[in-house]
Amino acid sequence: MQTLNTPKTIESGDAPEITRILARAFGDDPMMLWLFPGEDGREGRLAQWFDVLLTHKYGPLGHCERTDEAAAFWTPPGTAEQHPDEETLARINGLLGEHVARLGEMLELVGEATPREPHWYLAVLGADPAAQGSGHGAALLRSGLAKADAAGLPAHLESSKQSNIGFYERFGFTVRDEIHVPGGGPTLWSMWREARGDVRQ
Repeated sequence: MQTLNTPKTIESGDAPEITRILARAFGDDPMMLWLFPGEDGREGRLAQWFDVLLTHKYGPLGHCERTDEAAAFWTPPGTAEQHPDEETLARINGLLGEHVARLGEMLELVGEATPREPHWYLAVLGADPAAQGSGHGAALLRSGLAKADAAGLPAHLESSKQSNIGFYERFGFTVRDEIHVPGGGPTLWSMWREARGDVRQ
């Protein structure tokens, strides 16, 4: 019998629920607070942001899974980079407004620090704050790492919250680099995990 935190593939009709979950999950995230500094309507704008990520990028190109209270977006190696179309760029510009340059600066720094070895990349992992500690994020992380391990490949992520580093370390990740975003931006911790045969934690 499927439990509430059993990972399953995200379907197209799941987007509204998933984006609301992620908006709540990242409501206090330093990177999101920097990109979306205004309090007014931030949760709604975050939901739209994650809708852009899911429907334009990671849904078509990646491996996206969910539980009832969390979601994870992965990309396997060899995933072709897709440039946003005009409609998507307009949505991004509308969401970020005058802060859109911050996104470009952050993405450039992250790109420079991205490991060149083939790997699985965890782009997004978030659980509704009301369900954190219930195993939803761990279940999704195990599921993605099992796929990376089955392919004999390492995994990579950037943590934008220092308090999450210990969680990822439990699954074999180690901090490889720190990315300091200038102009009052946050610090990102680049984390790496070698492939292994057992992901039971």
